[in-house]
Amino acid sequence: MFAKKHKSFNFIDRSVYVFSLIISLLIIAPIFGVILGNISVDNEYFKFFSQTELVRYTKNSLFILISVLFITFFLGTFSAYLVSFYEFPFVNFFKYSLLLSFAIPPYIFGYTLSGFFENYGTFYSILNYFLDEKIINSILPNLGPFLGSIISLSLTLFGYVFILTRSSFLNQSKNLIEVGKNLGFTTFDIFFKIILPSARPAIFIGLSLVGMETLADFGTVSFFGLSTFTTGIYNSWFIFDDLKTANVLSFLLLFFILTLFVLESFFRKNMKFHNSTSSLKRKNEKINLKGTKRILAFLFCFTIFFISFLFPLFQMLFWSFTFPNSFDFLEIISINFNSMKLIFFASTVIIFLSFFVNFGTRVLKSNVLSFFSNLSIAGYAIPGIVISVAIITFFSLIDNLLHLSIKSYFIGSLAGLIFGYVIRFYSISFNTIKTVYLKINKTIDDSALLLGFDKLKILKKIHFPLLKSHFVFAFILISIEIIKELPITLILRPFNFETFSTKAFNMASNDLIEAAAVPSLFIILWSSLLIILSIKFFLIDKK
Repeated sequence: MFAKKHKSFNFIDRSVYVFSLIISLLIIAPIFGVILGNISVDNEYFKFFSQTELVRYTKNSLFILISVLFITFFLGTFSAYLVSFYEFPFVNFFKYSLLLSFAIPPYIFGYTLSGFFENYGTFYSILNYFLDEKIINSILPNLGPFLGSIISLSLTLFGYVFILTRSSFLNQSKNLIEVGKNLGFTTFDIFFKIILPSARPAIFIGLSLVGMETLADFGTVSFFGLSTFTTGIYNSWFIFDDLKTANVLSFLLLFFILTLFVLESFFRKNMKFHNSTSSLKRKNEKINLKGTKRILAFLFCFTIFFISFLFPLFQMLFWSFTFPNSFDFLEIISINFNSMKLIFFASTVIIFLSFFVNFGTRVLKSNVLSFFSNLSIAGYAIPGIVISVAIITFFSLIDNLLHLSIKSYFIGSLAGLIFGYVIRFYSISFNTIKTVYLKINKTIDDSALLLGFDKLKILKKIHFPLLKSHFVFAFILISIEIIKELPITLILRPFNFETFSTKAFNMASNDLIEAAAVPSLFIILWSSLLIILSIKFFLIDKK
């Protein structure tokens, strides 16, 4: 009887191991498809390509990247500093409302910015009530493609720096700040010599995420007509049907992005807070600002909140009511149904797979499984445009090698679209579940084994109840990303299958920015609702 039970136990172990390993390998396989697709490219092609478009793509991408990093560092760090260490009007509102910038995709902010400042646009109409047309034309700003892209990306991505830096500030030791005051440091000295250096790992993580999102952006730079790696990949494959060039560009962009990913992982691994127990028990007392400083702090945070969230929201509302005939009611229902269907199926698959792999890594303690499971979360660092090309290349290679015809089942289908979402957003669920798993004492598993539980019973009876509330949090985070995702949906979707992001992009690409207002508004409203839910139930300070 014992032998039979032992045999069954090993079978479960092997099944969990194989299934977990297959999941991890499938998620990273398309990326290796991009690498393998470049092996056959000869040196002459690389030489020709580097002398033509590559230099322009690199210069444009780097210029946008450096500019966005600089602006997001200032906005994210300084706003986090104000809401963490000072009291001023609506400070408790701003520490959460600034996160609503995540509800605005950069490309939608780009539509807003362009439509607001264009000739005879909203800004022109406002000024026309007070000024002469000649004066208006002389003061109307001319937003170039670089400036428009940089502003759009900066004001929608600074939240990464804000949320991570604020978290670091909240965990900083009160003792360090008190020591600085006793040494006669000014507020300026304390910020630059104590507070900022202590938060440096968190800031670098935030900037790394901003950098990855900037390099991965397609919708914004495409709308403003800039030549970057992402637009080059899209044009090569979608317009010129040149998968070779798309693969080369994907490989090069992958190299830049994974460099940032490695840096982000390094700083995340080394981000530690050496606070004593007594220091943690004492809540950092905020300084109550008075007079002009109080007003300036409020105006700074309100300006960021207004420009990053209220400005695009109000503009989309204005266009939606001004041009009510630009969108059909039945089409709105259809697109809502498409979006909800994608969210439900993709999120369920992602959460199930990441839960199972986390479970397998925990209970089997396999170094091989741990390595591949950690490698599989690199998907969040990979641009959607690269993932799309990777999936196409991957299934093309399989068809050619095995003489099959499975490519048609994954290209231009819901299965391929969900597969793309799994690769891109798998890390969100994986890291959410892993963080909770690290807090669950492993002696619970050992006790359950002594009581006769097998590993699958531990999964069902112990781990699932402890983790289920965090599945909801992962579901919300994945849903926000799916609603905003553009390139994967645009390339891998079935024929005539629309989401709000693809509808808004197609309208704006055809110079019908006002017609893009309704789908853009739905993206903002759904994303805002999900962000508010995540703040209310998961992100409210427990202190």
